[in-house]
Order: sequence, then structure tokens, then C-alpha cells
Amino acid sequence: MARQWAAATLLCLAVLAAASVLAAAVEGAVTYDRKAVLINGQRRILFSGSIHYPRSTPEMWEGLIQKAKDGGLDVIQTYVFWNGHEPTPGNYNFEGRYDLVKFIKTAQKAGLFVHLRIGPYICGEWNFGCVFPVWLKYVPGISFRTDNEPFKAAMQGFTEKIVGMMKSEELFASQGGPIILSQQIENEYGPEEKEFGAAGKSYSDWAAKMAVGLDTGVPWVMCKQEDAPDPVINACNGFYCDAFTPNTPSKPTMWTEAWTGWFTEFGGTIRKRPAEDLSFAVARFVQKGGSFINYYMYHGGTNFGRTAGGPFITTSYDYDAPLDEYGLAREPKYGHLKELHRAIKLCEPALVSVDPTVTSLGSMQEAHVYRSPSGCAAFLANYNSNSHAKVVFDNEHYSLPPWSISILPDCKTVVYNTATVWCSDISNANVVRWGLFNDVGEV
Repeated sequence: MARQWAAATLLCLAVLAAASVLAAAVEGAVTYDRKAVLINGQRRILFSGSIHYPRSTPEMWEGLIQKAKDGGLDVIQTYVFWNGHEPTPGNYNFEGRYDLVKFIKTAQKAGLFVHLRIGPYICGEWNFGCVFPVWLKYVPGISFRTDNEPFKAAMQGFTEKIVGMMKSEELFASQGGPIILSQQIENEYGPEEKEFGAAGKSYSDWAAKMAVGLDTGVPWVMCKQEDAPDPVINACNGFYCDAFTPNTPSKPTMWTEAWTGWFTEFGGTIRKRPAEDLSFAVARFVQKGGSFINYYMYHGGTNFGRTAGGPFITTSYDYDAPLDEYGLAREPKYGHLKELHRAIKLCEPALVSVDPTVTSLGSMQEAHVYRSPSGCAAFLANYNSNSHAKVVFDNEHYSLPPWSISILPDCKTVVYNTATVWCSDISNANVVRWGLFNDVGEV
């Protein structure tokens, strides 16, 4: 009997140990389905903001990240800056403004997730081909961003360096860390792929396969890459992304760069985007099923030294972001987006549970309604940029300002309207559609 009891006890302990390991694995699980990214098995509406660690100082990081959290963000997104980290072949720099691990751990300490955009090509108005080290140009036989063995060997080596560092510091969510998404291996490569033809397609397929093979335990994303192969998620960049759909029905609808403004060139116009229009674009994306939105930039910062790209991009990378170049809240944009995030989070249980029912409320007005066992949420939209609209929804009367969306977390009470800014120094909260930069370039 004692022997049987001991055997039973050992079996019980083994089962408990296995359950503990499984629970730990599930605890750090990040997956996705067609509705959203799932964190620990729960679908999430995620708001993210780009803050580039080399464009600020380490002394600023904690304050910037805390303000992002206070502004309703869940995720900090950053590129990884290859030429800053590997100035000469095999010699690495992860100190000062380039202390990537410290930056990510600062976000983790604040309780935020991280979307790590390794690149290695990032664009981002950064020097020399948008982050390539100068020495790369002199590698024999190299040709950038195509099916070229010297280039692929160099970029794979750097990518493995970064992924290895993240793993050694246990920073991926699969290890209990904050990194829930990675972007690899290219950035906005779709148009370039068409130019390269078969070599471009071969290169992007190789890049995706290489990234997935690094076994980070978190999903990979390619932005502006319509043919991103499974399981890599293709995502949208732009001023508006409400017309975007993923390339397969199994992927969530993600917006990796919601442009908050634009960069400044010497002698050029300082371009700004109204808070009302940005919030309208985000609300419209969410009402149509979008579940991940990243603001590019949330804090633009400064191009220190000779890091500015172009020949004409300025030292300032302010970007008309919610946090200005110096890390101060830019009102009303910061506060208006904070309230938008709060309103959408009230709708989250319904948004991630069901698909919307779309109902016409007029010639340029419509309702997106999410009715689920967990509740009901509605978005009432007026796409007319010139006139208010009086509409009836569920036997209730509503007034919708021009070019606006009202959010009703209970399908009855308006808690937020994108065109209404509750700020004492704003005399006219209603704006027409933001029509800047018809011929603007890509970020």
C-alpha cells in the first residue's frame, strides 16, 4: 500500500509539474485570429505608439513611456537602427541612446507591450538608405534589398544578433517578456518587390521564412506587403486605412503606421494633422473591424548628429506627434486621442466577439453595430464633410457633426465624438476632411 501511495504521489506531482509548465507556456502565449491579436488567449484591441529610442535620450525614456501609458496606449513600437548598432562589421554598440534592451525593459517596467520592428531596412527618414551601415556598401558583389546572397547574409546576421539578444534577456512574450510582435524582414517592400520582379518576390519569401525560423514565439508582421506569406501578417500604413483588408481571412486587421503628421524638410512647410481627423481615421478603422493601431509617430523626437535622412530632412523629427519633440503633451491631440482610446476600450468586449451589422442612416451616414452576449457597441458615422446630420438609431435621435464618428459603448449613450474636442482653447471643434499631401511620399 505504501508503495502504491508513493507511486500515486509521484504521478500527482508529475501531473502538477506538467500543468505548471503548460500554464507558464500559456501565460506568455501570443497568437492571432481573424479578429485580433490574442494575448494569453484573450483577444485585444491594442493601441500602440512609435517612440524611437535613438531619437531621444535615456533620461527621457521613462517619462515618454509613462505619458504614452497615461494616454491610453498598450504597446510601444520602435524600429531597430542597424547603422547605429553595428558601425563597423562585427563591432556592436548598445550604449547610451542605443541601449535597446534598457529601452524595452523601461516599457516592460511601465506595464506596456512592445512591437519590435527589426527591419533591417526601416525607412524612417534615417541616414544612409534608411539605416544600412555605410560599410555594407563595400561588401563585394552586394546589391541591396533583393535576392542577393551577400546582402541576405549580412541582414540575416544582424537579425539573428538582435533576436539572440532579445532571447538572452528573455524579452519575448513567449519567455514572459513584453515583446508581443516583431516586424521582419522588410518595411514597405511591396512596391519595391514589383520593381525587382521575380528576384523581389524570391527575396521577400526568403525573408519571411527566415524570420519565422528564428522561433521567437510571437507573430511576425510585414507592412505594405500584400503577398506576405502565412503565417506573417500583412498590415497597412497611411493616413487612412479603413479600406484595408488582410490578404487571408485568418489574419487580423492591423494598422502599423497611422501617420499623426509628417516630417519636416529644411525650407519646407511644417505640416500638421488635426486631432479631429486623426481620431476620425482611427475610429473608422476600428468600426470596420480593425484591432491594432500604431501611431507613427507618438513621439518623434530629434535626429541627433548626422542621422537625418534625405538631404533635406531637419534635425527635428517632431512629426506633429501627440508628444512633441521635447516630450511634452501636444494638446488637443494628446488628450483627444486619450479619450478616444478610453471610449473604444469600453466597446472592446463586443468588438472582439462578433462582426458588425452595418445599417444606413442617410445618404452619407451609417451605423456599425456590434451586438454580442457580452454587450452592444455602436459607431454612428457622418461622412459628409460640410454638414451636420440628424439621424435616428434604435428609435433615438442623434446629431452628428460633419466628418465625425460618435461612439456608443452601450448602443445608446454617446461617450465620444471624433469632431468634438473638449478643450478650452479650441473655438471650433468641427473640421472638414483633412486633405493634406495628395502627392506625399511614403514613410
